[in-house]
Amino acid sequence: MSFIQLDHITKSFSDAGKPAVDKLSLSIKEGEILSLLGPSGCGKTTTLRMIAGFENPSAGSIHIDDAVVVNENRVLPPEKRGIGMVFQDYALFPHMTIEKNIMFGLNKWKKRDKKKRAAEVLELVELEAYADRYPTELSGGQQQRVALARALAPKPHVVLMDEPFSNLDAGLREKMRFDVTNILRRANITAIIVTHDQKDAFAVSDRVVVMNEGVIQQIAAPKEMYRCPKNCFVAQFVGKTNLLTGQMDHDLKSIHTHIGKVSLPEESKQQLEKVTLSIRPEGCMLSEQGDYCGRVERVTYGGEYQELHVKLNDDSALTQAPMVIYAPVEQDVEIGTIVSFDIKPELVALVE
Repeated sequence: MSFIQLDHITKSFSDAGKPAVDKLSLSIKEGEILSLLGPSGCGKTTTLRMIAGFENPSAGSIHIDDAVVVNENRVLPPEKRGIGMVFQDYALFPHMTIEKNIMFGLNKWKKRDKKKRAAEVLELVELEAYADRYPTELSGGQQQRVALARALAPKPHVVLMDEPFSNLDAGLREKMRFDVTNILRRANITAIIVTHDQKDAFAVSDRVVVMNEGVIQQIAAPKEMYRCPKNCFVAQFVGKTNLLTGQMDHDLKSIHTHIGKVSLPEESKQQLEKVTLSIRPEGCMLSEQGDYCGRVERVTYGGEYQELHVKLNDDSALTQAPMVIYAPVEQDVEIGTIVSFDIKPELVALVE
């Protein structure tokens, strides 16, 4: 049973030609961590703001814990929705101690209860020793944990996080993905996270919602979305991929493309005419006697792998984009080298 339900949510702004969010429907389970992922302007932040109550939908309804918070007859104000919000810049008060920042949203609580609850959430985020410090005395990661503690303090139904990792450097970002996920799990709280970064979304989420131009493109667990993207937009947005067009064989498991026959991981449920394949770069494995062959046009060192751009040895492929292949860093590959490779069916997907 869904804990948060969005039904046909639409948001139109007067100065825009098309809706920012267009007939969006979404069900979220209690205790689930879900990410809204997409490029700038796709409608993910507008969706978050409508759930929070900072924007009112033009049409549709929102339910939280069986209560109507928005429909055509009712608009519940933000402070009555049981929502904790973590803003992109954390929005901590610099003149207040960490303890007072956390107690700020507990204005209707008794003073003794405020201090007790602040101590509880500080322990949850492992910052008990920092209660009397000020935000400027904390690192970016510590400030983020304080912001999360403040959002959790009133015991909300759901926590909303807007681009929570965008202000952090690469090393701290990876650590905070783990820390934030761990805190949310321990608090057993439902959370919705807005991000434009695929790695952020995949690292913290039970499910990911990819949006584009106000419309949901796919909803899936991270592994399923990466291995089985629904369409070309998703395939390209959640990681690098090679898109090939071709004709399906009568066996429903092979596709004839300009580079040769490519196998699907399983039979198609129906015979299709022209189809498009998504082939992940790590699904292309260098082999001395591989089924496919081409000349290396570019080599980019990625730290964990080398990214090869390989032009296939086929006259018909002259206008085609090179295949992107990930090769082991210990393997010496130079521009102009002829390489052969095989394609793992597990990382091949039919896309719309």
